[in-house]
Amino acid sequence: MPNLLPSLALFIVSVHGIRVPIETRYFNDAPRSSLSRRDPTSVSNTGNAQYVSNITLGGVTLPVLLDTGSSDLWAAFPGSQPSITDLGSSVSLSYAVGQVGGSISATTLQFGNYSVDNQAFLYVSDTSTFTNDIRSQGYYGLLGLGPNSGSVIRKKIKKDSRGDTMLAHIFENHSLTDNYISFLLDRKGVPDPPFKGQITISELVPGFENITSMPKNDVDEVNRLLKADQHWQIFTDKDNGIIGPDGQPLKVDSIVPGCPDGQLVAVIDSGFTFSQVPRDISDQIYGRVKNAFYDTKEEFWMIPCEQELNITFNFGGKSYPVHPLDTVDNNFNRVDSMGNPICLGAFQPITSAFSLLGHYDMILGMSFLRNAYTLLDFGDWIDVSSKKQADPYIQLLSVTNPATAHSDFVKVRLGGVDTTGASQYALLPPNQMTHSPVSEEEKKKKYQEMILSRWPYILLGCLVFTLGLTGYCVWRCCCRKNRKQSDSKFLGFFKRGGKNSTGGRELGGEMSSEFGSGNGTGNVRKQGEDSSYYPLAEQNNHSMYALNSNISQQNYEQQQHPQQLTSPSRTRLYPGDPFAPGSGQNWDNRSMHSLQGGPPSPTAVQPPHSAYAINPHASDSVASVHMQRQQYDYGDGSGYTGSYAR
Repeated sequence: MPNLLPSLALFIVSVHGIRVPIETRYFNDAPRSSLSRRDPTSVSNTGNAQYVSNITLGGVTLPVLLDTGSSDLWAAFPGSQPSITDLGSSVSLSYAVGQVGGSISATTLQFGNYSVDNQAFLYVSDTSTFTNDIRSQGYYGLLGLGPNSGSVIRKKIKKDSRGDTMLAHIFENHSLTDNYISFLLDRKGVPDPPFKGQITISELVPGFENITSMPKNDVDEVNRLLKADQHWQIFTDKDNGIIGPDGQPLKVDSIVPGCPDGQLVAVIDSGFTFSQVPRDISDQIYGRVKNAFYDTKEEFWMIPCEQELNITFNFGGKSYPVHPLDTVDNNFNRVDSMGNPICLGAFQPITSAFSLLGHYDMILGMSFLRNAYTLLDFGDWIDVSSKKQADPYIQLLSVTNPATAHSDFVKVRLGGVDTTGASQYALLPPNQMTHSPVSEEEKKKKYQEMILSRWPYILLGCLVFTLGLTGYCVWRCCCRKNRKQSDSKFLGFFKRGGKNSTGGRELGGEMSSEFGSGNGTGNVRKQGEDSSYYPLAEQNNHSMYALNSNISQQNYEQQQHPQQLTSPSRTRLYPGDPFAPGSGQNWDNRSMHSLQGGPPSPTAVQPPHSAYAINPHASDSVASVHMQRQQYDYGDGSGYTGSYAR
């Protein structure tokens, strides 16, 4: 029995070049070729499950699956071994179902009438991890027809041009005017097949030339950082992208960020036997069929083979009806619990191929592609400096006539008697639709997709939050600094540059007076000069001297500016006082060293016009006394004095 889900996908585009008949199996492409008109290369169809074509590697010809959903070529050689060059690297290729590993080698490749020298491919010796027995399924490798950016081999040996895909080598080495492929997949089991499977490079399949008049559906390109996950993917039409069995548009909800409302992103992938669609879509197609049920083990909808279901996909304003023999597939000889034949729904809920990065919603495989001749134009995915390329696009030409399809269904499934209108085949009302269960694994994947597919938005949000938090912290620090400066000014007695109580103006320069120097003298230094600070005795914590003078400025003026005054009751309150009794020093009313203030005695005589005012910023133990110089004019220009500074 053929494999139900072969691998990823098959891509082909047409213009003028080669045709290759196709068989139902998987295979890879190869670079470089020779120019000449090609006869269609037949594509073998194995039970509508695999489409295969022949390639030659190192002189050995073998069938390979054609897969537009991947970009690498791998091959296993059951008999004769090819002449190859081992490039010294190994890699593993993963697919929706299975994987293969091997060594990267290079050899001459031939595909149709094209040849490529030194084409890199993966030499595989063990295929058991890909499928149980590829030999029984009629192929020995896989040819990826996707974009060059998706090649794992190319990434592994990125500095070696041999790692480019086969199609990239053909397009670049032969300077083809049209960088496209096209393919046509035939259908087994119909009375009169209208055509055979074919694949072409840079030319059209004869008789289908009007595909060039079909809409060019631009490929939805993924983020450049994730270009390795780029596929041939396009948007369905808005609000009527899929028409269900009852003739009504199906409700859709895309998981792709940025996808317009009412549309889905569909991958064109020849590597899938059955198309993979969102679970809600699959349920809307099959959930209203009487006696249909969902097999939770196989994860397939099981449908009575006599049930005709007609659905249509719309792209670029064009309709692409699906043959009812493709909607309900009878190629796998399944039976129900009673032993009666039963068919498979060919548009199954997407499970193993679910896009964790949220790049697409569904994969349209062979069950859809048999209904459309497909052209895939690589556009600027091919780096040809000699000519400017447009964006990649897809064109589809419908090859299914609904009337003919209905006739085929009646002949094949109903024995020639049309009973499709019988009540037993009528669809159930929408409110009686059966919904297939969602597995825990699928729930987990959907949760992962919600996060991974929105990583650019999450990253941007984190960046904005970080910048906002940083800005807030800086603002708080600035506010705290400003508050400290304000508190410092408030606690000081004076502000620099203010006016004194007598109307005089301060000089604005700040000076410090040091006490307790070793020689018992004070030292006054201007701002900007080196200054030293000495701790004062503990007894000075409460009072250096009485700071408030009881002698007003007016009384002092009446003393006629005596040159020398003494403080009869002056008390020595700190060590090293230069004006302490017995020191030989007198109070000088014009002394730059005199302090505003005097002895504790309220009757003491003290000049109120110190040239400096104390600015007490010291804390518990007064470590220094900062003084601001104040201007006071005697009227005779003799010097500076003043009262308390404000």
